[in-house]
Amino acid sequence: MTSLNTTGKVVRRKIRVGRGIGSGKGKTSGRGVKGQKSRSGVAIKSFEGGQMPLYRRLPKRGFNSLKDFKVAKINLDKIQMFIDKKKLNPSETINVEVLKKLQIINKNSIKLKILGKGEIKDKISIQTDLISKSAIEKLKKIGSSIQINKK
Repeated sequence: MTSLNTTGKVVRRKIRVGRGIGSGKGKTSGRGVKGQKSRSGVAIKSFEGGQMPLYRRLPKRGFNSLKDFKVAKINLDKIQMFIDKKKLNPSETINVEVLKKLQIINKNSIKLKILGKGEIKDKISIQTDLISKSAIEKLKKIGSSIQINKK
């Protein structure tokens, strides 16, 4: 009587390379013939592009300025839209901190620039770092106060 025993461990014999041609892994031991990959004790180098030697290992050039600051830009029509939605209060001074708190501009922004696209109806008070000429004209026309921060 024969029965398969599935609970027992299946044991496969280890292939012993270099033990004669009858083993199937004799002579070259499954490494093929000649070349760097067939030899022992030689590290295989990765290909780093042709022509120019060690192309990928060239040092990086250039320079990252420490004075690199993030400037948030906002147009007058956007400010008017937020005033209409009652998100901004026209009687309060509009500055970087207020806009960051209301998540209108990015929290990583350091400076604020007001641009002159669109129209603004409400009289507002703005404290900014940079402002365009067209924005100054439009804000002065409706009697808004502008305070520009010096560096």
